[in-house]
Amino acid sequence: MQQTPAWGMGLFAVCQAVILLALTPLMTGISRQIRARMHSRRGPGILQDYRDLGKLLKRQPVGPDQSGAMFRLMPWVLLSSMLLVAMALPVFTATSPFGGAGDLITLLYLFALFRFFFALSGLDSSSSFAGIGASRELTLGILVEPILLLGLLVVALIVGSTNIGTISAALAHGWSSPLAIFMAFLACGFASFIEMGKIPFDVAEAEQELQEGPLTEYSGSDFALVKWGIGLKQVVVAEMFLAVFIPFGKAVSLSPTALLLALVVMVIKLLVVFVLASLVENSLARGRFLLTHHVTWLGFGVAALGFVFYFTGL
Repeated sequence: MQQTPAWGMGLFAVCQAVILLALTPLMTGISRQIRARMHSRRGPGILQDYRDLGKLLKRQPVGPDQSGAMFRLMPWVLLSSMLLVAMALPVFTATSPFGGAGDLITLLYLFALFRFFFALSGLDSSSSFAGIGASRELTLGILVEPILLLGLLVVALIVGSTNIGTISAALAHGWSSPLAIFMAFLACGFASFIEMGKIPFDVAEAEQELQEGPLTEYSGSDFALVKWGIGLKQVVVAEMFLAVFIPFGKAVSLSPTALLLALVVMVIKLLVVFVLASLVENSLARGRFLLTHHVTWLGFGVAALGFVFYFTGL
């Protein structure tokens, strides 16, 4: 790829994040349509989420009198943290357009920041229902984030770098340790499925569920930003998985033709991930939250097995 000025790559990273943000309501709308069809319902159109966001953004937000600055700050933190992740991912190019935030540890910290503020806003709302949802969200993070971290650490050790662009470029040329990377692939796919808020671990659009309790006190434009941020998280989690383990179809230059082709390939891959995740989630029943750790230990064991294969050279 030809050398591009730093400001040019920064502008490209911003455009990349805007594209993912714009695609978010489409992807969540497709998920809702698949859910409705599998439930033998007509369901909303795939563009309904765009209309919902537009309607909510025009309304004035109303919050509890007891809420503080954390409650009002949370929607902006959710959206900005996921936009930063979207800027750092190698979505259209083989390398990260925003290399300063392209380190895996940085990306995982941004996901942790998302979950921390999401849970803390529930506590700050002074609602007991939201507080229970906040505690469940933190519990789920404790169970899932180590799986994602271990899976990504396996491929980082194999490649010799924690930069997601370097990992993506290296794995695009083949898997040097097939069994170890395959175990990391399974573990990260499992963790990504959970982080996307899918059944049996969550009901992504059921705000009355305890898992989504922190959203019960939000309304108007604040609620729109929260919903947009949660949807964007689903997109960037899927894109991070694709960037690491399925890094094909990237642009070899920043020419309009190459970028347009990369955009088409990216949309197709993202659509396949959302369709598969929706088919799997709607084929499962909602499980008891207190038994979640019995399932997540399986993903942790697969990630640990990836370490065993790495150290044995398999």
